[in-house]
Amino acid sequence: MLLCINWLKPFLALLFSTLLKQGQNCPTSCLCPDHHTVNCSGQGLTGVPDSIPLDVRRLLLSNNWIPWIPSDFLVLYTDLVYLDLRNNSLSQLEPGTLSTFSRLVFLDLGNNNLTEIPSGTFGESRSLIKLRLGDNPYLTMVSRDVFTGLTSLRELELERNGLTGLDVRVLELLPSLNMVRLEGNPWLCNCHFAKLFVWLTNNQHKLPTGLEGIDCTLPLDGRRVPLSLLSEDSFRPCHRILTLADYLIVIFSGICVSVAAIMASFFLASTVHCFQRLSKISKGDEGEGND
Repeated sequence: MLLCINWLKPFLALLFSTLLKQGQNCPTSCLCPDHHTVNCSGQGLTGVPDSIPLDVRRLLLSNNWIPWIPSDFLVLYTDLVYLDLRNNSLSQLEPGTLSTFSRLVFLDLGNNNLTEIPSGTFGESRSLIKLRLGDNPYLTMVSRDVFTGLTSLRELELERNGLTGLDVRVLELLPSLNMVRLEGNPWLCNCHFAKLFVWLTNNQHKLPTGLEGIDCTLPLDGRRVPLSLLSEDSFRPCHRILTLADYLIVIFSGICVSVAAIMASFFLASTVHCFQRLSKISKGDEGEGND
């Protein structure tokens, strides 16, 4: 028996030191069920905890009161692949929050107080596969190029926000996208929505609830109707409305025509004047010859 205990001592010492090391690296009020997971959910935190192990891979910070995260946060944790920040008090995201060199695969920012997603927020994180941005009731603006560079993104959740419109290029710039959630937003079916409607119609297989699960408000009478009741013909009057680009083209064309007309008039007047002078000179020479 004594021989067995002596034989097990090195292994017990190694196990004890490993557990002790993990316990020392685990932030206060958090749980670390394994060497690469830190669970700080539901601890009433008002900020990202200190002393998070640099080799963490799964970081759970949901159900707290965290109002912001440092823009260089993910630069420190290059092994992080799973980050859960849902149900906090985040109101904005600093540009560059998601580093270009990040290995993050899953990011949950749902159930927060985000108001907009500006350009440069996510950098060009090519490893990100799933992004949750739903249930942010004050989120009314998503920049058109905010997801540029997220070439691996497959699932995007934007449901139950405050979006009334969305530039269709937000979705067109995601080559790997196979699921997008847009239901529960106060969409406005005006001419700005027309291109997005065409994209949704052509990509119904990417919508978990289909067109039936997405409603929009008609601008004329304020009725809410499912997109499944509309068609491209519903937006036909929009084809007769000039956009800002159209107006600029018309103005520029008008300026060019005016300049061309002025130059032509000047050239014509100069030509006529030259002919008149030549005619006078010719008549003068004839008069001198007769004398």
